[in-house]
Amino acid sequence: MTKAEGTFDILSGDETTYEERGGGAKLTHAWGAQRFSGDLAGEGSVHWLMAYGSDRTARYVGLQRITGSLAGREGSFIMAAHGDFDGKSSRGTWSVVEGSGTAGLAGITGTGSFEAPSGPRATYQLDYRLA
Repeated sequence: MTKAEGTFDILSGDETTYEERGGGAKLTHAWGAQRFSGDLAGEGSVHWLMAYGSDRTARYVGLQRITGSLAGREGSFIMAAHGDFDGKSSRGTWSVVEGSGTAGLAGITGTGSFEAPSGPRATYQLDYRLA
């Protein structure tokens, strides 16, 4: 496997509560746009389903579509992700959805992680294999 590393900036986003659970606990749908730089360069869009506890921490799952270039090849792919928000920062893991790669990124596989301290910039790493 080859390792890709870099950052992504959160360009825009929003979050809507779809169920209040009492005591500050709630379920939400969040979404946003991102710009990736580093070994993976391009644009991303993400949708999260989030479960907040009354302590304002959250567990989330989501799908993220990335369109750009990796190892000199252009295309897109989808990542399935899950993680935790501790009230200040977010950490998660992701894996490439099998069969989701297009164009030069068709056949991509891999797993990785990301860290997003409060603010618009996060870091990522992705261990991947190209077909």
